[in-house]
Amino acid sequence: MRRMLPFAGNSASETHAVTRPRDGTPSCLTAFTLRGVTFANRLVVSPMAQYMCSDGVPGDWHAMHLGLHALGGAGLVVAEMTCISPEARITPGCPGLWNDAQTEAWRRIVASIHTHTPARIGVQIGHAGRKGSTRPLWEGFSRPLADGNWPLLAPSPIPWSQANQVPCEATSDDLLAIATQHAAAARRAVAAGFDLIELHFAHGYLVSSFLSPLSNRRTDGFGGSLENRLRFPLTILRAVRAAVPDSMPVTTRLSCSDWLDGGLTAEDAVRIATALYDAGCDLIVASSGQTDPQSRPPAGAMWQVPFARRIRAEAAIATMAVGGIAEAAQAESIVADEAADMVAVGRAALYDPWWARHWSHALGAPLPWPPPYAYGGHFARRHVLVQRHDEGRPPS
Repeated sequence: MRRMLPFAGNSASETHAVTRPRDGTPSCLTAFTLRGVTFANRLVVSPMAQYMCSDGVPGDWHAMHLGLHALGGAGLVVAEMTCISPEARITPGCPGLWNDAQTEAWRRIVASIHTHTPARIGVQIGHAGRKGSTRPLWEGFSRPLADGNWPLLAPSPIPWSQANQVPCEATSDDLLAIATQHAAAARRAVAAGFDLIELHFAHGYLVSSFLSPLSNRRTDGFGGSLENRLRFPLTILRAVRAAVPDSMPVTTRLSCSDWLDGGLTAEDAVRIATALYDAGCDLIVASSGQTDPQSRPPAGAMWQVPFARRIRAEAAIATMAVGGIAEAAQAESIVADEAADMVAVGRAALYDPWWARHWSHALGAPLPWPPPYAYGGHFARRHVLVQRHDEGRPPS
């Protein structure tokens, strides 16, 4: 029997149709539940790499960065890709979850967010693969380190670009060890108090490069057909699912298209999402591209939303929409039209950490402000009403 999803205004675990909100609350501001975790609204701060850690330990910068975004009003804030081992890092500044010092540092940040905000906080865990051992983004996209490089692993010995080092082809023992490291990182995430784990299966990093036929040229059981290319991702997902409580959501960020001939397609993404759901994934973050330096995605307003819509409809799994979502009306249309269950904002959130609160005012349903910031909320409400009156619309 085909799985059925309810209206996005309710728990994704329900299987019966339900009515839309009748109290006037905008759909993107309604609560949403995955497994045992309820989010106050559908707005999400995407994981955004900061490259500001020392020895994988998050410090004051991450406490400030993530705390600010949690105060910003989104129902979920997801910490950047946090690596399962030193060799799994993108840059020397990436955070980790492979030792006790990192776990304790994350615990302090998570506890502060839980104490002072209603936001839930998740962590994205992953392995950089052939895109590792590089400089921070502001020193050039995927530029290798000037010195101190570490060896890289990938499905096949194909470098990310001519400027990057040639990775070693991962052996079966390597893949087993990496799956075990993912499970260990997941257990540390639980110990640190995170509410959700997002597995990074996108953007050309290790697991993503197994899924793409452009980077996976293996002839063993981990290459060739899509079923074979899925074997390693599914091994990781199952290991993580088994390592965390049943009440904890595990989601997956997926590159739904390589945007190149011979690469992954939207049709493939539906098949992948179905397999991930069957292995215990609770939601697909429907991204795309960044899997090959030659790809040129047609970026624009809400340009990746069709992937979320199609996966939700055809694979019957909850989805999160990303990509060029920059206005409150866009977020509302995505959830209300059942294209996705949640909406994530990344770069725009760096420009305006208060975007979720600003959007709630624009939608006429202001989110409650923390008491020390209440006067700011009163000012914002008054400003919006005056602006509407000046534009010839009656205040709501």
